[in-house]
Amino acid sequence: MESPPGFSSTLCLLLCLSSVFGIGVDPSVQIDVLSELPLGDSVAGVRQVQGLHNGSKAFFFQGTARNIKASPEKAELFFQKLRNKHEFTMLVSLKQTLLNSGVIFSVHHLDHRYLELESSGHRNEIKLHYRSGSHRSHTEVFPYILADDKWHRLSLAISASHLILHVDCNKIYERVVEKPYMDLPVGTTFWLGQRNSAHGFFKGIMQDVQLLIMPQGFISQCPDLNRTCPTCNDFHGLVQKIMELQDILAKTSAKLSRAEQKMNKLDQCYCERTCTMKGISYREFESWTDGCKNCTCMNGTIQCEALICPLSDCPHNSAPAYVDGKCCKECQPICVFEGKTYFEGERQSVYLDSKDCILFECKNYKMQRTVESNCPALNCPESQQISLSKSCCKVCKGHNFCSEGHKCLENSFCRNIEEKAVCSCRDGFRALRDDSVYCEDIDECAEGRHYCRENTMCVNTPGSFMCVCKTGYIRIDDYSCT
Repeated sequence: MESPPGFSSTLCLLLCLSSVFGIGVDPSVQIDVLSELPLGDSVAGVRQVQGLHNGSKAFFFQGTARNIKASPEKAELFFQKLRNKHEFTMLVSLKQTLLNSGVIFSVHHLDHRYLELESSGHRNEIKLHYRSGSHRSHTEVFPYILADDKWHRLSLAISASHLILHVDCNKIYERVVEKPYMDLPVGTTFWLGQRNSAHGFFKGIMQDVQLLIMPQGFISQCPDLNRTCPTCNDFHGLVQKIMELQDILAKTSAKLSRAEQKMNKLDQCYCERTCTMKGISYREFESWTDGCKNCTCMNGTIQCEALICPLSDCPHNSAPAYVDGKCCKECQPICVFEGKTYFEGERQSVYLDSKDCILFECKNYKMQRTVESNCPALNCPESQQISLSKSCCKVCKGHNFCSEGHKCLENSFCRNIEEKAVCSCRDGFRALRDDSVYCEDIDECAEGRHYCRENTMCVNTPGSFMCVCKTGYIRIDDYSCT
């Protein structure tokens, strides 16, 4: 005679639950962490204390000078029970110090966290870190306060792709998640009360830390919680949810099909990453000059370095001078007048007496007399008028030479001095040439010219820097964290 559908799975569940309510949990499906680890007052950072009840030992975790993990042999015994299992429950009774952020236990191999339960007192949340069958890392976050220096009984049940969180025998959250990947490799470590020897130190009391490799293991912690069978309402809710998921799956499959068709067309195209600077796009490996910097597009990122100007060996009657739009000096015609050198187009005023002025301009290697257009009328007294070396027209003191036009470019600004306009670099920038027309950002972080103190990281910004708190620290002021 055949068994009715679902009879085997129901019988298995009833047998597991009867072991919970009757003679205790079957040792083959249980990992009693605290009894398996050699904890005691001789272990640094741990001492035995009074717990929530007297049925099992409780331990107080304190300080950071501790290194509590299972030996390789003991860890392998743990993992023989956990390996390739997708239905298990994590149980713990704890009293976590106020505002402490720490790891209750962690199962990881190298940088991969296969199973880690963490309670953050700074963010008031519980986190479960795990890896799925697609070898991706996942984190489920539950906004709940555990670090309040009060006793709590926590259970987190995973059944294939279903996750239920109970705190103090009250169901807090129920979620659909990806199936956890528990094919634990050899060399995986098991830590208690910390992530590793340097991070995630839990501070407070722990009791009854267990892993039950069975569905609905939370009933062993809360025997009065009757969840052995789903109600009719639960069943209809699950049916409705399955229908919704089937609809989502159908729509997602259609979108995936369209995406695959587009991808097949893209496979026939050659694509390369480009860079954009000042509204201009550049192709991969393309180089260009931006002011006093040579730039190259490398893998979609612009990389620039200061331009090195060659030494100028100019012929007779010429000398190196700056040219508009170019960073380096180039050979330009010159004139020599009264022992001074002037470049093509430069002017010099000569006063025969206090009033008569003659203006000369460098043209074709000679200083030639030139006629200046009528000078504008001044609205200041003669005592406030000043003579200029490059013009016979006087100006009032405080005249705005910058308004007549200037050559100051990016990260440089124009300022007035007594008889002309000059360029100066903005704060946090340095000149790339002696007239400060071109300026570059100063990397305060790389040059050690910052004020970031302990527990921070210096991050360079255009013209300045900022101090960013390291993970797990909060800001005190602009330059330090705790």
